[in-house]
Amino acid sequence: MTPQENWAAVDDYLVSTAIRPPAEFDAARRASHEAGLPPIEVPAGQGKFMALVAELAGARSVLEFGTLGGYSTMWFATAVGPQGKVTTLEFAREHAEVARRNLESAGVGDRVEIRTGAALDSVQQLIDEGAGPYDLVFIDADKANNAAYLKAALALSRPGTVIIGDNVVRDGRVMDESGNDPDIAGIRAYLEFQGEEQRLDGTVLQTVSGKGWDGFALAIVRSAEDAH
Repeated sequence: MTPQENWAAVDDYLVSTAIRPPAEFDAARRASHEAGLPPIEVPAGQGKFMALVAELAGARSVLEFGTLGGYSTMWFATAVGPQGKVTTLEFAREHAEVARRNLESAGVGDRVEIRTGAALDSVQQLIDEGAGPYDLVFIDADKANNAAYLKAALALSRPGTVIIGDNVVRDGRVMDESGNDPDIAGIRAYLEFQGEEQRLDGTVLQTVSGKGWDGFALAIVRSAEDAH
């Protein structure tokens, strides 16, 4: 077996023993794949981890960049509870339609608002509307705009807001300094901003799974004041 096959086998074991997501989560994953969406949703272990982080933070409002089929959205919607709300931003209308069906099937559709269109436009609309502050922000959209998403997340945050950025290692390609790949350049800009911004206190964890070698950034907003 290759390392990735081993990681996938361990994933399956952990899901079946320690994680045990509700059946509707696996159903949503299958429905998304059958609808032709790419199989790039977060692994079940990471989804459950983020849901637990949301619960530990007492989150009742979540902002998500990148909906896809609504898999991670379902984890957050479960975590915020019946009185909570998840606002999720999705570029592709067809993806949003699949996500809406999945969320309704899981019984959490009433907790989720899906906004379609370019995420930078959608998040600016939220800022203009005076939305937030959000208790948790999950950034998992196009990577080229990662740093811009993080800056927008700060504008919609408060002290104590948790910000998670996904896919920040990319099989180690985060080390590529050439700037030739806009996604890698966007990830590096995100990480550099997280490290330099005095309002943020964070870390980055590498992960392995059936999806390969990757990682996520996690930060907490320490101060609402603009340090620059």
